[in-house]
Amino acid sequence: MSPFSTRLAAVAALFASFTPAWAHDTLDERIARVENGLRLRFAIQGRPVSTASIAQRMAALNVPGVSVAVINHGKIEWARGYGVVEAGGSRAVGTETLFQAASISKPVAALGALHLVEQGKLSLDEDVNHKLIGWKLPAGAQTAESPVTMRKLLNHSAGATVHGFRGYAAGEAVPTLPQLLDGAKPANSAPVRVDLPPGSQSRYSGGGFSVAQLLMTSVSGKDFAPLMTDIVLAPLGMKHSTYAQPLPLALHGAAATGHDGNGKPVNGKWHTHPEQAAAGLWTTPSDLARFAIELQQANAGKSNKLISQEMATQMLTRLKGNFGLGIEVREVAGERLFMHGGANRGYRAMLHALTDAGQGAVVMTNSDGGGALALEILRSIAAEYGWKDLRVIEKPVAPVSTATLARYAGNYQIGPMKIAVTSSGDRLIVTAPPFGAQTREFFPASETAFFNLNDGAEFAFEANKDGKFDMIINAGQAQRATPVP
Repeated sequence: MSPFSTRLAAVAALFASFTPAWAHDTLDERIARVENGLRLRFAIQGRPVSTASIAQRMAALNVPGVSVAVINHGKIEWARGYGVVEAGGSRAVGTETLFQAASISKPVAALGALHLVEQGKLSLDEDVNHKLIGWKLPAGAQTAESPVTMRKLLNHSAGATVHGFRGYAAGEAVPTLPQLLDGAKPANSAPVRVDLPPGSQSRYSGGGFSVAQLLMTSVSGKDFAPLMTDIVLAPLGMKHSTYAQPLPLALHGAAATGHDGNGKPVNGKWHTHPEQAAAGLWTTPSDLARFAIELQQANAGKSNKLISQEMATQMLTRLKGNFGLGIEVREVAGERLFMHGGANRGYRAMLHALTDAGQGAVVMTNSDGGGALALEILRSIAAEYGWKDLRVIEKPVAPVSTATLARYAGNYQIGPMKIAVTSSGDRLIVTAPPFGAQTREFFPASETAFFNLNDGAEFAFEANKDGKFDMIINAGQAQRATPVP
C-alpha cells in the first residue's frame, strides 16, 4: 500500500470512529427504537428518561389504532400501522387505512386556496364579499379600511367567530354550507360572524375556513371535494385522500372507526363534516407526508407543482399569532418548523415538519385519547432523528416526606365534579375529570405544588380555615376544590 493510501485509510478509520452507532443500523432497527422509545413531555431531573412501546401506550390510553409516516432526506423513509381499525375487531390498521385529519384539513385547503391565487382566480387581499356567491359575510367589525380577506381568513386573524365544529352523528341531518355559516337549522354550530376588527389579533377560527371554502367554490364553479382533488390531492399523489362528505360508501371499508376516550366506538363509526376545509379531509399519514414534502420542496425552490417559492415562503412566514397561511410556524433553536394538529370526534392527528431539513412525521389515531399518544410517538421520532424540537424537559422533584403527602390524600369536589387523591411513595395519584379519565401521577415541585410528567398539568394545596387543605387546580384558570368526606 502506498504512503498516500495508508494515510487515506487512517483518515477513514478516524472518521469512522466518530460515526454514530445508529448510522450503521438497518432501517428496521431504527424503526424498532422509535416504536419502543415513546416518552413523556417531562422527565425527573437526575433520573433516566423512562420509555414505553407503542403497544403499551395504546393500551394505557385506549387507542385501538394508530398510523405513522416518517420523512427523512425529503422523502417518506418509512410508514407503519399499529392496532386495529375498530376495537374488538381483527382488521389491522395499515398504511392505507383512512383517518379523519380533522383540523389538518386546514393547511391542505390553504394550499389549494394559494394555488387559486396564483392562477389569478383569487386575491389574498380583496374583500371576500366581492366574490362570494350564494351567501355574504354579514356586516360586523369589518370596515372598508379593514375588510375580511383570504389572507386574514387563512391566518386566523379575520376576526371570525366559531372555533371548531363537532360534526354530525349518524342519522343527524347535515346542513348546507350557507346554513352552517348562518347557524341555521339543522346546523349545530353558531353563525359565523366578524366581531373583532380584521387583522387586529389572532383567534383560531374554523368558521373563517368555512368562509374560505365557500369563496374557493365560488371562484372555481366546482364543489369543494372535486376541486381539492383536481388542484391538490391528485397533483401531489395523495391518492388515498378525499374531502368528500359524507364519506362515500365505497371507502367505508378503508376507514378506521372513531372511538371515545374509553376506547368505545363512536355511534355510526364517525361524524360527517360539511365544514370540509376546516375539518373534512379523510387521509393517511403517508398522504399528509406528501403534502409536507411538497411545502418543503416549494419553499426551497425545488418544486412549483402547486405554488411558487414566493408563495410557499408567504405560507410559511409567521403573521399574527403563531400562524402563517393555514399552518402554524415556529422556530426552535434556529430550526424552522411547520405543524398542525387535528381533533374530530373519535380521531386525533398531528403533522410536524422541519422546514429546511427535509424531515418530519405524521401520526394519526382513531381515538379521543390519541392526542397524548401522537405526541409521545413524535418525541420518540424527534429523539431518534436528532430534532431540536420536542425534546424531553427535565424537571426537579422536591423532597417531600411521606407524612406530608399523606395529609393531602382524600376526596375533593368542585361543584358536581369529584376528585380522588391518594399518596404512593414520592408522588400523589389523582383521579379527576379535569385531568381526563385515566388515573395520573403527580410529583412534588415543592411541599405544596405538584406536576404531571405527561403534559405538565399542575395543582397546589392551600391550607383553609378548618386546618385542612383546598386543592387549587391550574387548568387554564385556577379552580378551587374543597375537601369532602
